[in-house]
Amino acid sequence: MSICEYSLATIDEFVGRELGVSNWVLVDQASIDAFAQCTGDRQWIHVDAERAKRDSPYGCTIAHGYLTLSLLGAFAIEIGLIPEDASAGLNYGLDKVRFMTPVKAGARVRNRITLASVEKKDGGRVIVKTLNELQIEGEEKPALIAETLAMLVA
Repeated sequence: MSICEYSLATIDEFVGRELGVSNWVLVDQASIDAFAQCTGDRQWIHVDAERAKRDSPYGCTIAHGYLTLSLLGAFAIEIGLIPEDASAGLNYGLDKVRFMTPVKAGARVRNRITLASVEKKDGGRVIVKTLNELQIEGEEKPALIAETLAMLVA
Protein backbone atom coordinates (compact mmCIF):
# COMPACT_ATOMS: atom_id res chain seq x y z
CA MET A 1 0.00 0.00 0.00
CA SER A 2 1.22 3.51 -0.62
CA ILE A 3 0.31 6.56 1.40
CA CYS A 4 -0.96 9.44 -0.74
CA GLU A 5 1.76 12.07 -1.34
CA TYR A 6 4.15 10.32 1.10
CA SER A 7 7.75 10.31 -0.13
CA LEU A 8 11.27 11.02 1.07
CA ALA A 9 10.77 14.60 -0.13
CA THR A 10 7.53 15.09 1.85
CA ILE A 11 8.18 12.82 4.82
CA ASP A 12 8.61 15.73 7.28
CA GLU A 13 4.98 16.72 6.66
CA PHE A 14 3.82 13.37 8.05
CA VAL A 15 5.44 13.65 11.49
CA GLY A 16 2.75 13.30 14.13
CA ARG A 17 0.29 11.72 11.70
CA GLU A 18 -1.09 8.22 11.69
CA LEU A 19 0.28 6.45 8.62
CA GLY A 20 -2.26 3.65 8.71
CA VAL A 21 -3.67 0.53 10.25
CA SER A 22 -2.71 -2.90 8.94
CA ASN A 23 -5.01 -5.76 8.13
CA TRP A 24 -5.82 -8.31 10.82
CA VAL A 25 -3.44 -11.29 11.05
CA LEU A 26 -4.22 -14.57 12.78
CA VAL A 27 -1.69 -15.71 15.39
CA ASP A 28 -2.49 -19.43 15.50
CA GLN A 29 -0.82 -22.29 17.32
CA ALA A 30 1.06 -23.33 14.17
CA SER A 31 2.70 -19.87 14.03
CA ILE A 32 3.56 -20.02 17.72
CA ASP A 33 5.04 -23.51 17.33
CA ALA A 34 7.09 -22.43 14.29
CA PHE A 35 8.47 -19.45 16.24
CA ALA A 36 9.32 -21.74 19.17
CA GLN A 37 11.15 -24.08 16.79
CA CYS A 38 13.13 -21.24 15.20
CA THR A 39 14.13 -19.60 18.48
CA GLY A 40 14.39 -22.59 20.81
CA ASP A 41 11.94 -20.92 23.23
CA ARG A 42 9.67 -23.89 23.90
CA GLN A 43 8.29 -22.75 27.26
CA TRP A 44 5.10 -24.69 28.03
CA ILE A 45 2.89 -21.60 28.13
CA HIS A 46 3.54 -21.22 24.40
CA VAL A 47 3.60 -24.81 23.11
CA ASP A 48 1.79 -27.16 25.53
CA ALA A 49 -1.92 -26.59 24.93
CA GLU A 50 -3.07 -29.17 27.50
CA ARG A 51 -0.89 -27.79 30.29
CA ALA A 52 -1.73 -24.20 29.36
CA LYS A 53 -5.43 -25.02 29.50
CA ARG A 54 -4.92 -26.48 32.97
CA ASP A 55 -2.20 -24.27 34.52
CA SER A 56 -2.09 -20.97 32.64
CA PRO A 57 -3.96 -17.93 33.95
CA TYR A 58 -5.08 -17.38 30.33
CA GLY A 59 -6.63 -20.83 29.87
CA CYS A 60 -4.70 -21.47 26.65
CA THR A 61 -1.31 -21.01 25.06
CA ILE A 62 -0.07 -17.50 24.30
CA ALA A 63 2.25 -16.12 21.64
CA HIS A 64 5.82 -15.24 22.55
CA GLY A 65 6.24 -11.52 23.16
CA TYR A 66 9.03 -11.48 20.60
CA LEU A 67 6.79 -13.20 18.06
CA THR A 68 4.29 -10.36 18.37
CA LEU A 69 7.12 -7.82 18.17
CA SER A 70 8.49 -9.48 15.03
CA LEU A 71 5.20 -8.83 13.20
CA LEU A 72 5.79 -5.06 13.24
CA GLY A 73 8.20 -5.11 10.27
CA ALA A 74 5.74 -6.79 7.92
CA PHE A 75 2.94 -4.51 9.10
CA ALA A 76 5.11 -1.43 8.41
CA ILE A 77 5.74 -2.64 4.86
CA GLU A 78 2.03 -3.37 4.37
CA ILE A 79 1.07 0.13 5.51
CA GLY A 80 3.69 1.74 3.27
CA LEU A 81 6.31 3.07 5.70
CA ILE A 82 8.95 2.66 2.98
CA PRO A 83 8.04 5.30 0.39
CA GLU A 84 8.11 4.38 -3.27
CA ASP A 85 11.10 6.68 -3.91
CA ALA A 86 13.25 4.89 -1.30
CA SER A 87 15.58 2.17 -2.55
CA ALA A 88 15.50 0.34 0.78
CA GLY A 89 14.14 0.34 4.30
CA LEU A 90 16.12 -1.34 7.07
CA ASN A 91 15.41 -2.10 10.71
CA TYR A 92 17.49 0.32 12.76
CA GLY A 93 16.43 -0.53 16.29
CA LEU A 94 13.95 0.01 19.07
CA ASP A 95 13.68 2.83 21.55
CA LYS A 96 10.95 1.41 23.76
CA VAL A 97 8.81 -1.71 23.93
CA ARG A 98 6.14 -2.61 26.44
CA PHE A 99 4.23 -5.90 26.33
CA MET A 100 0.78 -5.01 27.63
CA THR A 101 -1.55 -7.97 26.99
CA PRO A 102 -0.70 -11.54 25.99
CA VAL A 103 -1.88 -12.68 22.57
CA LYS A 104 -3.81 -15.92 22.98
CA ALA A 105 -3.42 -18.62 20.36
CA GLY A 106 -6.10 -18.08 17.73
CA ALA A 107 -6.34 -14.30 18.25
CA ARG A 108 -6.07 -11.77 15.46
CA VAL A 109 -3.80 -8.72 15.69
CA ARG A 110 -3.20 -5.57 13.67
CA ASN A 111 -0.86 -2.61 13.94
CA ARG A 112 -1.63 1.11 14.12
CA ILE A 113 1.42 3.17 13.06
CA THR A 114 2.10 6.86 13.67
CA LEU A 115 5.21 8.63 12.37
CA ALA A 116 6.86 10.13 15.46
CA SER A 117 10.03 11.70 14.05
CA VAL A 118 12.31 12.02 11.05
CA GLU A 119 16.08 12.55 11.19
CA LYS A 120 17.87 13.20 7.93
CA LYS A 121 21.42 11.85 7.63
CA ASP A 122 24.21 12.12 5.06
CA GLY A 123 23.99 10.12 1.86
CA GLY A 124 20.24 10.36 1.44
CA ARG A 125 19.54 8.28 4.51
CA VAL A 126 16.60 9.07 6.78
CA ILE A 127 15.99 7.61 10.25
CA VAL A 128 12.29 7.41 11.04
CA LYS A 129 10.78 6.64 14.43
CA THR A 130 7.30 5.17 14.48
CA LEU A 131 4.88 4.57 17.30
CA ASN A 132 3.29 1.15 17.01
CA GLU A 133 0.21 -0.13 18.79
CA LEU A 134 -0.36 -3.83 18.17
CA GLN A 135 -4.06 -4.29 18.79
CA ILE A 136 -5.80 -7.56 19.63
CA GLU A 137 -9.24 -8.05 18.15
CA GLY A 138 -11.84 -7.85 20.92
CA GLU A 139 -9.39 -6.69 23.60
CA GLU A 140 -9.37 -3.23 25.17
CA LYS A 141 -5.62 -3.06 25.82
CA PRO A 142 -3.04 -3.58 23.06
CA ALA A 143 -0.67 -6.52 22.93
CA LEU A 144 2.26 -4.14 22.84
CA ILE A 145 3.33 -0.60 22.23
CA ALA A 146 6.70 0.05 20.65
CA GLU A 147 8.83 2.85 19.31
CA THR A 148 10.67 1.42 16.33
CA LEU A 149 13.40 2.91 14.17
CA ALA A 150 13.94 2.33 10.47
CA MET A 151 16.57 3.67 8.09
CA LEU A 152 15.23 4.67 4.71
CA VAL A 153 17.75 4.90 1.89
CA ALA A 154 17.23 7.20 -1.11
